[in-house]
Amino acid sequence: MKKTNLFQLCFIFVVLLQGCKNEQPTAMDTKKDTKPNIVFIFADDWGWGDLSAHGHPYVKTPNIDRLVKEGTDFQRFTVASGVCSPSRAAVVTGQFPARHNIDGHFAWVPSNAKRNMPDWLDNETTLLPRLMQQSGYATAHFGKWHLSNNMIPDSPSPGTYGYDTFGAFNSSGEQMPVHEDAANAIAFIEESKQENKPFFINLWVHEPHTPHHVVPKYQWRFPDLSEADNIYASVLSHADDRIGEVLDALDRLGLTDNTLVIFSSDNGPARAATKVEDLKLMFDSATGAGFGVGASKGITGGRKGYKASLFEGGIGVPFIARWPGKIKAGAIDAVSLISAVDLLPTFCEIGGVALPTAYKPDGISQVATLLGESYPLRTKPLFWKIGASWPANKNKPDHWVSYAVVDQKWKLTANNDLSYVELYDITTDVYEQTDVKDTHTEIVKNLIAKIEDWQKTLPEQPDEKLFSKERQSL
Repeated sequence: MKKTNLFQLCFIFVVLLQGCKNEQPTAMDTKKDTKPNIVFIFADDWGWGDLSAHGHPYVKTPNIDRLVKEGTDFQRFTVASGVCSPSRAAVVTGQFPARHNIDGHFAWVPSNAKRNMPDWLDNETTLLPRLMQQSGYATAHFGKWHLSNNMIPDSPSPGTYGYDTFGAFNSSGEQMPVHEDAANAIAFIEESKQENKPFFINLWVHEPHTPHHVVPKYQWRFPDLSEADNIYASVLSHADDRIGEVLDALDRLGLTDNTLVIFSSDNGPARAATKVEDLKLMFDSATGAGFGVGASKGITGGRKGYKASLFEGGIGVPFIARWPGKIKAGAIDAVSLISAVDLLPTFCEIGGVALPTAYKPDGISQVATLLGESYPLRTKPLFWKIGASWPANKNKPDHWVSYAVVDQKWKLTANNDLSYVELYDITTDVYEQTDVKDTHTEIVKNLIAKIEDWQKTLPEQPDEKLFSKERQSL
């Protein structure tokens, strides 16, 4: 009798358990409910050394330093260009910007045409925000755009690229005031939580790009600095405060543990062409009036070159990643060579987003690297292309590189016709101090051949569908 009762009880338990399973959300709903949120903070001209956590002598960034303390500082991250637009294009496409004929910043139409560029990034290509959107994410962009230009009024708005909500400047249409980025992001986070949707946010802050828009509250924090240094420190402090507001909102809403937050920059710091630059006001049609490059005091942490250079000072930027319980806290990864073209496949893997079968990314997923599970030597080459003068300008001695390639531990830099090159072991020589081309001639020959093969895959000119109506009159 006792055995029969035990059998009956087990049977009833199994039936009840099956009933509970049937009442659970579907697999798709469960996946949706557990998808991590992603906040990608992309600064503008923020140098590797422009963090107090990276030893800047006077800039204070306590909120970004909090990310460093609570996440991992990946110190070998590089963007795909030394200037803004191509760097940003690489993030949203996962491809080298040269594949889209984007080698420089989007400007007004005559300048784009002269440089064989389109007038905007193709909004019909494979795009990170659209992939996230199609997979159930609420998507938003707040801050700088510059995948077109506000001087091209017939360029597509950011909303056509896969964003549910946006507020932008350096884009067509109304220009969002630069300091409203965090407030808009917080409102979007609150709305997404209310709707129980995972969110993907590009928070592309203006600082410390010119014009430098100063607010007295932040200048008062640095009373002992010279005027130019005070301006630079104050605009970075203002940006850091806004980043802190977003972090506080995640805490308040109980979203911190399920949100990947990344802080990075589109390229290295801007510097004046001459050693002494007068402090002048300037006006930008997208963001208004502010101080010019005389107040641009960014540093690269000892890396060679700065903005617009393909040496590490121009493309090696901060990359701080925090995801509590997933990414190691208080850690430094000074080994892994991560690229901006890796972000699309990485974010898609994190979000459970399948890549289209016909899509060919130039990057690779770095999820295992972010989680500290693997420190692989990079085997998929990285390529760069930018307009640069040769011979080198004496005022810009590190800005002669037109092409660069990184393959495993080697980085080759080359001028515009590949007649002059330099070779570095980039895994051990991040400061690019020792040119070893004379002792590794076969490596040089191989890497030059790889650049030449890559050049053959690039389009000769942009698609005319990406031209403004204004080109018809040129």
